[in-house]
Formats: sequence, structure tokens, C-alpha cells
Amino acid sequence: MSKVLIIGAGGVGGVVAHKCAQATGVITAITLASRTESKCRAIAAQIEFPVATAQVNADNVPELIALIEREKPKLVINVALPYQDLTIMDACLATGVDYLDTANYEPLDTAKFEYSWQWAYQDRFKEKGLMALLGSGFDPGVTNVYTALAAKKYLDEVHEIDIIDANAGNHGQPFATNFNPEINIREVTAPCRHWENGQWVETAPLATKQNFDFPEGIGPMNIYRMYHEEMESLVKHIPSIKKAQFWMTFSDNYLKHLEVLQNVGMTRIDEVEYNGQKIVPLQFLKAVLPDPGSLGPLTKGRTCIGVIARGIKDGKKKQVYIYNICDHEACYREVKSQAISYTTGVPAVVGAIMMLTAKWRGEGVFNMEQFDPEPFLEKLGSMGLPTVVVDGGEWAELT
Repeated sequence: MSKVLIIGAGGVGGVVAHKCAQATGVITAITLASRTESKCRAIAAQIEFPVATAQVNADNVPELIALIEREKPKLVINVALPYQDLTIMDACLATGVDYLDTANYEPLDTAKFEYSWQWAYQDRFKEKGLMALLGSGFDPGVTNVYTALAAKKYLDEVHEIDIIDANAGNHGQPFATNFNPEINIREVTAPCRHWENGQWVETAPLATKQNFDFPEGIGPMNIYRMYHEEMESLVKHIPSIKKAQFWMTFSDNYLKHLEVLQNVGMTRIDEVEYNGQKIVPLQFLKAVLPDPGSLGPLTKGRTCIGVIARGIKDGKKKQVYIYNICDHEACYREVKSQAISYTTGVPAVVGAIMMLTAKWRGEGVFNMEQFDPEPFLEKLGSMGLPTVVVDGGEWAELT
């Protein structure tokens, strides 16, 4: 019996619960836990497969241990907040259970996106004979697997990668984020870093802009360079990479609102005093912005997330573009969520299936590119996120 415990009942948690319920050949029992159990019950009510629910504070290791010991899962799928990765990993170590997440740990008081804290768990997981799979979302996650596919099948050496993420959807709101506003804004406003010639190069947030013509009728959109954590593991595990960049689309409307919010101090993550109480401006902003979960029925359009990999094949320069297109409205019809949550949640379930079926197996802490990409992508396609490969084409470097 393969039972999973899902921790987190936001948009991604809902998708993970729905898709786990579709994987009945592998996953035979599901418990969904969150700080607010009513959110879990609301998701469970949408699903025909029985989903048990529980309340847990994911900041509290003893509570997590008690929950895991009671439920006895084979795998914990962490789709809670990135601040809670380490407490959940601690609880998995204490109970002897494998671990999977979709985003790397970051400390609450610093917008610092790196794997060092989780990689430090390598020996402890290895000694216990346990596996931790990090970043099994889309970016990070599928983009790592796309890069591994390029390295395995299309290029003898990968020299450059551009990870390009477009949300060509529209929800009609004046300003809203498609996932947790606090995490989204921390990520976007952090200094940009990209990898070039063996070192990280830091620039101002969103200072570098390109125009990219997206496939399948999406068309040209402005993309902005920013830091994203999968680059850190990719340049470590695929050392031939000389240049790695991450690009994301932002509308002029989004950027205008973000600039104003920054200028008036609403994106600060340090405490300020208000009416005798300490509050964090960004957390207050999160409370007044639309809940990302409410955007599902409003959002129309598509996402396009992919990797352009350039390098050498048979002694000649070559590039390959590997991507996925996902439709917001189709996602909502299937799992009551928009494509941003869908493209994160489905790969989490596919990663879980790889672990539970031992197609991906190891002892210690792993990133996605360390395993065979092909069985993962085959299952990902059958679960709703097919892969498109454009093999060849002009070597067109993004500066």
C-alpha cells in the first residue's frame, strides 16, 4: 500500500490531492493536512476518491511527527510554505519517511533562495536510507528535467540554458498574484543573479528585458531576467553549463503596481510598528490582495514554460527548445484551479510516482536533474502536461 501525506491546502495542494486521486494504481490512500483543516475538507469534497484530512502546524516539528506517526505514509509531499521545508524534513527524518517538495527553503526574514540548507541534510537522509526529492514542481522541477533531457538525448555538451516562463493568461483583476503573494513578491523583488563563466553575476531586479516570440500562437511578450533556484542545482550537476539565465513575463500593469508598492514600503519583509503592534508590510499586503485560489474561475489564456539549451552535438553548435503549453480554463474544468497551480502540482505527483515505483530511487537529498528524465516526462504527459521538443533551429542567444 502506498499512502501519501500532503501538507498544504493552497492552490497547489488542491491540484496535488486531485491528481494523487487519479493515480490509484500507485497511490492507494491520501491524507491532506493544513493549519486550517476546513481548507482540506473543502478540497476533499471535490474529489470522489476518499481523502482524509487533518490539522497541523507545519512550523511545529512535534506536531508533524505526531501526524506522520498516526497516518504512517510512505511519502510526505510538502506543498506548504518554503519557510517550512526544514521542519517537515526534520519530521520525516524522525519518523523514517521519504520527503518531496516543490520549492527550496528560504528563511522567513531574508529573501534568500538557495539549496544550501537542504543540501546540508544529505548525510542524515543517506544514513537513514531515506530519499528527499527537492523542487518537484515546474520551475524548479520540470525545467530541470527538460535540461537533463537535452543533456541525455540532444546535446553532447550543454553550454547555455535559458529557462523562459510565460503566463499569457488574464484574470481581469487590477493587481493579483497567481500564487502566494508573499512568496511571489519576495521572489520578484530579490536581486537578479545569473550564471556566467563559472560565477554568479548580480544585477538589479528585472533590469534586463528581452522580447521573446512564444510558440503556438501565444506570440511576442516581454521577458525579464531574474534569479530562480533551479539554476543553482543545474550548474552544480551539469558542470558543462557555462551560462544559465531565467526569464519570466510580466505585464506593464503588474510592474507598475509593483513599483508603487515598493516605493511606499509595502513589499518590506521587516517588521514595522503600527498602533502598538508589530506587522510585516508584505504580510499585510498579502491579506488585502485577492486570494490566488479565487482566480481559477476568472483566468483565461495559457502558460508556456520551457528551456532553450545550446551546446555541441557531433562537434557542431546546436540548440533545442523543450516546452509545455497549459490552458488555464482546461485546468479549472479538471481540478478547480488555474494553470499556475496545475503546472506545479502535477509534477509533484509525478515525482511522487517516480519515488513510489522506484523508477527514481536513491538515499540522500536529490534534485530533479540527477535522475533519468524520460520516465518522468512520459508520465507527466499522460497526467496532463505534454512535452514539446523543437530540435535544432537557429542559435539565438539571449543577452
